[in-house]
Amino acid sequence: MALCGMLLKRQQLLMLGLIVLAATKASQPNSSCGNVSCGNVNIPYPFGTKEGCYRDESFLITCDNTSETTPKPFLSLSKLPVLNISLEGELLVSTSIARRYSNASIIGADNKLSKFPLSVKRNRFTVVGCNTSAFITRYSTGKDYVTGCTSLCNQYSVVNGSCFGIGCCQTPIPKGVTDYVVEFWPIGEHNSNNSDFGFVVEEGADNFSLDPENLENRKTAPVVLDWAVGNETCLQAKRNSDSYACKAENSTCYNSTNGPGYRCNCSSGFEGNPYLEHGCEDIDECQNSPSPCAKNEKCTNLPGSHKCSCEDGYEQDTSTTGCHRVSQSKDIIIALCISIISLLVVLLGGSWILWGWKRRKHIRIKEKFFQQNGGLLLKQQLSSNQWSIERTKIFTSEELKKATNNYDENTILGQGGYGTVYKGTLSDNRVVAIKKSKIGDQSQIEQFINEVIVLTQISHRNVVKLFGCCLETEVPLLVYEFITNGTLCEHIHDKGRSSLLSWEKRLKIATETAEALAYLHSATSMPIIHRDVKTANILLDDNYTAKVADFGASRLVPLDQTQLTTLVQGTLGYLDPEYLQTSQLTEKSDVYSFGVVMAELLTGKKALSFDRPEIDRNLAISFVSAIKEDRLLQILETHIVNEGNIEQLKEVSNVAKRCLKLRGEDRPSMKEVATELEGLKSMEKLSLGSIDVNTKKTEYLLSATSHSFEIEGCSTSTTAEYDSMKVQLLKLVDNGR
Repeated sequence: MALCGMLLKRQQLLMLGLIVLAATKASQPNSSCGNVSCGNVNIPYPFGTKEGCYRDESFLITCDNTSETTPKPFLSLSKLPVLNISLEGELLVSTSIARRYSNASIIGADNKLSKFPLSVKRNRFTVVGCNTSAFITRYSTGKDYVTGCTSLCNQYSVVNGSCFGIGCCQTPIPKGVTDYVVEFWPIGEHNSNNSDFGFVVEEGADNFSLDPENLENRKTAPVVLDWAVGNETCLQAKRNSDSYACKAENSTCYNSTNGPGYRCNCSSGFEGNPYLEHGCEDIDECQNSPSPCAKNEKCTNLPGSHKCSCEDGYEQDTSTTGCHRVSQSKDIIIALCISIISLLVVLLGGSWILWGWKRRKHIRIKEKFFQQNGGLLLKQQLSSNQWSIERTKIFTSEELKKATNNYDENTILGQGGYGTVYKGTLSDNRVVAIKKSKIGDQSQIEQFINEVIVLTQISHRNVVKLFGCCLETEVPLLVYEFITNGTLCEHIHDKGRSSLLSWEKRLKIATETAEALAYLHSATSMPIIHRDVKTANILLDDNYTAKVADFGASRLVPLDQTQLTTLVQGTLGYLDPEYLQTSQLTEKSDVYSFGVVMAELLTGKKALSFDRPEIDRNLAISFVSAIKEDRLLQILETHIVNEGNIEQLKEVSNVAKRCLKLRGEDRPSMKEVATELEGLKSMEKLSLGSIDVNTKKTEYLLSATSHSFEIEGCSTSTTAEYDSMKVQLLKLVDNGR
């Protein structure tokens, strides 16, 4: 049984090999086929006369050598005599002439053409006779048709040998006709002495006359068939390189316009048989007579074309075609031109080398800054967080230079102790704020990179979104979304704007800012202390939605710590007194600064102003004192009192007072503040009631440390690092006690 199985498998493999071999033979003829002809007809491939020399059965030609005269070729499937085969896709054959005798009998009415259809352009259906109609019809293969014409005349009006409608008529052939039947329909009184003829004939065929006497002696008419390969389009056929018919290298394929299949042509400038490998050969146009080139031109043959150029000592004549001898003066001019061109090449080459050197130097500088600013660390951090990669872009210095018009002074939005902010427009038309940070030493680079990573993870509607950064410059650049409506500071202290900032909007801004700070303190992966909460760092959009910005002074708090020891930094008037004394930075430092922001929203006064009396210079102190002395309504902004809910104003003021407690442990968390403010937004207007003035005194522990402060301003601010500012601030705090 095993032996039988092995024999069966070998037989299957042998049959498969024969099938593959047959397919190979179908696509190319055997080398033994050679040039084939039958009688006076040349038979090029894909046609052939013997096995292995033709593409498929529709291209098989039978050569009849039995006749005593010249051998005659026939289409094997249809038995039609072949008169000529053209590689342009035309096949000239003989088909029978249908004839209706006077006794109404008909002969030669049926013609079958194999798979090749009648040529629409080269043939006409012709009827010769009087008072008769003839039609060619087909009722098969789902493509039925009827077409024909009518000839009306009498026996005396027939114009012999012509077909202009008298005794003869012609009509075009429809597409796709591969077999047809000729039918006659007599009209009126029919002349009983003459026959009627109906046939398809090549238009303008040589040695073929339409004269009735000539037709009486003929049985066939020359007809042109359109032949094509296969049933596929070029696109479909090219998918199978083995069966694809266009084998020549310099050949093209075009779809048949008359029936299925496609044809092949040699490319322009080549000739031969495109169906054979190496069948398309270059045409040597230079061998043509006359030469394709003008006088004094030499012809150079090229693959598929040729080139004409002037012979040595001649040049192109611009006035006429051809060349004329070069004069000696022109030789000098040419030599001079060559010298000038050579000099220009040297200069351009030197300039290019210099440009390349400068460019490489510029790239090295950018790479140096990139590494110096922690670029490698940033990439490493981003690669470990796929979400950050998607949200953060590392911009090139060229992108941001173009966005800010080379950091034009007119694009500056503000300047502060932590950098300069520019307005810019990116290539995608996004308007952004570009912050040029100030980094004092290399020890801060890692902290800066950590801040960038954390900021990319912040996703809160009330925190300005960070788009990315640039590290190719001397100092790092941060790219934020641009907020259109300025800062809260401008809206409060610009008299033209303050009246537009209603109490409802102010409470909304306070609530949204509190929610953002609560988010930074508790909802991020590592708590963030802003450290510079002030009205100048709260931006507003067109809907007065608050956006907390400027994280230049912010610090990350490890999860295992509740406070950080840092150099005291901040803005005078907003600075936490406890932080000032101890240098211990906690989340409650932001709470104190937020309390000052709330006091500004309620009173419309700046956090610190040396234009006010000394006792009122510090808003936090004077605000708490006003509550203690039951004169809150005297310091609140007038239009807020007029439009606000008095009870609501008192409650919000008490929240601000709690935020301004001198000891951090006595202050609420930002989450508690946000929750209380959200609840107060829904209060209805109530009458004025008593104000809780119970406060708790807290003593300060003074120390002699060095600090960095900012003097608040809405547009610009400056940084000062001197002890006199600290003394002034502590003096104001002591006055509040």
